[in-house]
Formats: sequence, structure tokens, C-alpha cells
Amino acid sequence: MTQKKTKKRMESLTITEGLKRYLIGEKLRRLRLRKSMGLSELSKHTGLSASLLSKLERNLMHPTLPTLLRIALVFSVGLEYFFNPEPKPVMEIVRKRVRLRFPDTPGKRLPAYYFESLDFVAENRKLNAYYAEFEALAPANAQRHQHDGVEFLYVMSGKLAIQVGDDESELTKGDAVYFDSTVPHSYRRIGSRRTAALVVVTS
Repeated sequence: MTQKKTKKRMESLTITEGLKRYLIGEKLRRLRLRKSMGLSELSKHTGLSASLLSKLERNLMHPTLPTLLRIALVFSVGLEYFFNPEPKPVMEIVRKRVRLRFPDTPGKRLPAYYFESLDFVAENRKLNAYYAEFEALAPANAQRHQHDGVEFLYVMSGKLAIQVGDDESELTKGDAVYFDSTVPHSYRRIGSRRTAALVVVTS
């Protein structure tokens, strides 16, 4: 092999290794899958062949900047998207010892339940999760409330009465309920057994 060819091969390997750390193929594939777009559909939008796009995703070829820009325009991202590190997935751990316990309404003489936020440290969360322990109340003392979104409740122990609108149901350990939380609703423990539930709310 001539010195010129050896030098060219070394330069090509250096470029390939240098581009590897940007994970351009993986980022391109993620963009496409997030839009539920097939290679043939992306091909129509970019004017690039499906086979070329497939090679780019598998890092068998490296795109030129004009090629990368055509792809970026389809997904409304800038070229920097392919060269900047992607933000890490959100993950937050909430230890039991740091959780705080609150009554459903501060200062209320007979709270219907006490709750602990399970995800308060996560920013920009799409839902709110709580651990709740319910108190035994007379039906007249179970205060109704409502809020935007939907609610999911899973009974972990005990027996719980839940009223949503005009309908009241009894739930026991292992039962779950999903409902529209814009409808006035309330909870109360039935019996003397400790009653706890996982509650997830979206808005």
C-alpha cells in the first residue's frame, strides 16, 4: 500500500472514530421513531433514499452537513441536535425518610386522609403520585373535592369507600379505580383496619 493511500486510510479512520462519539445514527433513529415515521416516509420528505437513511442510522455511512440539514429540517431541529449530548432521562429517587406527611386540608379537625408525595423532587412531571392513609369518617364528614385531570387509586390495605358524583363504591385490598377527577369525589375508611392506597393524579 502506498504512503498516500495509507495516509488517506488513517484520516478516514480518525474521522470515523471522531464521529462515533456523537451517536448521529442513534439520534436520527430516535427522531424518526418519535414521529412514528418509516424510512420510506422519511425518504419522501428528505429526497434521500431509504437505503441511504438506513445506512446512516446504522452508522455504516456518515452524513455530510447538507444531508444532515435536510433531515434536521424535517424534524424541526437544528444541526446542533446531532452534535450536542442528549439530556439524560429524568430519574429521581424519593427515600421514605425524606417524605413529609400532610392532612388533606390543613387545620381541619377531622381529616379524611393523610398523604405523602412520592415524586415531589421530579421537575416538570406529567403526573403526581401519593401514598395516602385514610381515616374513618361518618359519610357526612367526608368532604368532596374536585380538580382537573383524571385520578387512579389502588388500595394497598384495608377497606375504602369512594364517592364519585352520586355513585359510592367500596374498595378492598387489591381493588383499583380510575375516574374523571373533575367530578366531585370523596373518600373515607370503612372499619378500624389501617387503610392505605397509592393515588396517581394527572392534570
